[in-house]
Amino acid sequence: MSGKDAEIHEDGLPGHESRLHPAPEWRPRYPGSGRLTGKVALVTGADSGIGRAVAVLFAREGADVAILYLCEHDDAAETAQAVRDEGRRAVTIAGDVGDKSFCERAVAQVVNELGGLHVLVNNAGEQHPDQDIVDITEEQLRRTFQTNIFGMFFMVQAARPHLSEGAAVINCTSVTMYQGASELLDYSSTKGAITAFTRSLSENLIKDKIRVNAVAPGPIWTPLNPSGGASKKKLATFGQDTPMGRPGQPNEVAPAFLFLACEDASYMSGQVLHPNGGTIVNG
Repeated sequence: MSGKDAEIHEDGLPGHESRLHPAPEWRPRYPGSGRLTGKVALVTGADSGIGRAVAVLFAREGADVAILYLCEHDDAAETAQAVRDEGRRAVTIAGDVGDKSFCERAVAQVVNELGGLHVLVNNAGEQHPDQDIVDITEEQLRRTFQTNIFGMFFMVQAARPHLSEGAAVINCTSVTMYQGASELLDYSSTKGAITAFTRSLSENLIKDKIRVNAVAPGPIWTPLNPSGGASKKKLATFGQDTPMGRPGQPNEVAPAFLFLACEDASYMSGQVLHPNGGTIVNG
């Protein structure tokens, strides 16, 4: 993938949260209790949406946070300021997680500037709607897998030397892995790969007392869908097909990531949490 903004997402992704109306709800809903005091967290795709909500909630719970993002510098700056407003340190790093060398440089910068790495949140992702499988170009297919699953491999490979006993890795999969998604064939396929990656990586790292889990959100109101990640028809009724009858907000998902990051989840690994508006799935 290219490093130039205009060449990465011709359809407007990842999209500016500052332009989204109504604005997503990302601010933490409750006071912190120090559950991540002394920790350093790296969150990919943290400029907006779920990633921003996770970054700020982690900061409220005491963590210093590295904010990795693609190209939305204004959104990333707002996230960083929100982290600092919580009294924690923030580092912003722009680049493409589908580029292995970027992941290596980013992790090295985080460890150097923040003094270590204890929690890795693989949240960055992209999606492109297509009505028919024949409409998915080879370029789009490769790019979606490069970002959504290759990027997770690259980030974990770069982070692994710095992760020790008590560390946590949390991957963002999706309800589409369990339900399927007729117009998101390539995206939902990557999410299936992410769930398998989560379970297998857990088996691989558990001997070193490093926990690996995942969160599978349902339809959440973030820039991803309005900026080209969903068709106009899908957007018109976005989230209404959930049992709760509405899309979720980023700050309704972030607590699942917090739970898996801290000692509250000390006996959980290889698992998936489902903040999805009440949709019952097997998994």
